[in-house]
Amino acid sequence: MRGLKVPEAAVELARRFEGFQAVHGADGGTRAHPYRCPGGYWTIGYGHRCDPDHPPITQAEARAYLQADLEQALTAVLTLCPAVADGPPGRLAALVDFTFNMGAARLAQSTLRQRVNSEHWEVVAYELRRWVYAGGRVLPGLVARREAEIALLGD
Repeated sequence: MRGLKVPEAAVELARRFEGFQAVHGADGGTRAHPYRCPGGYWTIGYGHRCDPDHPPITQAEARAYLQADLEQALTAVLTLCPAVADGPPGRLAALVDFTFNMGAARLAQSTLRQRVNSEHWEVVAYELRRWVYAGGRVLPGLVARREAEIALLGD
């Protein structure tokens, strides 16, 4: 498990689905400000959780936050689902993105984790498709994100 890095596919998924919402400042720079994600959490940059009074950040700072957040997600995935370390890199990328998006605590308590650890990959896709709700409703962005993760399972 040591020496594994965050898969580039996980970085790409997180950047694509989180986006970088920024405004142009009076100084000509572009900065992201805190906002509430559909799940109701204060975030900034590429989905980094923060306090509502967090100062604005540049895209470079947002990328640094994202890298640190994805490294935490990677550590959680390798701890909770160790078999993915030796599998196809797409599986690891999919689970890292899922964990970044939904949180390690949710992965830890999920049926998804049980299916991954028993290597029932055909059912893993079904389990991922269950994680499309925020605020009690299905979000099209989460549906698209889970499908993108599922597409990586065989890679």
